Amino acid sequence: QVQLQESGPGLVKPSQTLSLTCIVSGGSITNSDYAWSWIRQPPGKGLEWMGIITYDGTTYYNPSLKSRTSISRDTSKNQFSLKVNSGIPEDTAVYYCARVQSSCPDYWGQGTQVTVSS
Repeated sequence: QVQLQESGPGLVKPSQTLSLTCIVSGGSITNSDYAWSWIRQPPGKGLEWMGIITYDGTTYYNPSLKSRTSISRDTSKNQFSLKVNSGIPEDTAVYYCARVQSSCPDYWGQGTQVTVSS
């Protein structure tokens, strides 16, 4: 069974870069049946899709975040990463990585809290 685990700093200062990594076990991120996504939930708000990386490394982003967001991968470590540049307090959220099949997330990491604050 596939498992996903987010890792990264829990506190980021404003204007700094927020960086998270999702370590995947039990399945390969190069499997053409799946894609891999980042999703976040700000406090008191709903889920926000941030972007996705496909099995061949193609990326797509939420237009509202595209200018500050990048997703990359390391196939040798079977992991993918998120960077959000120029952090602002509104980036404070629980961040999730997820596997996507047929446009639907089917496996999720447990989530990691990131706070943007001085």
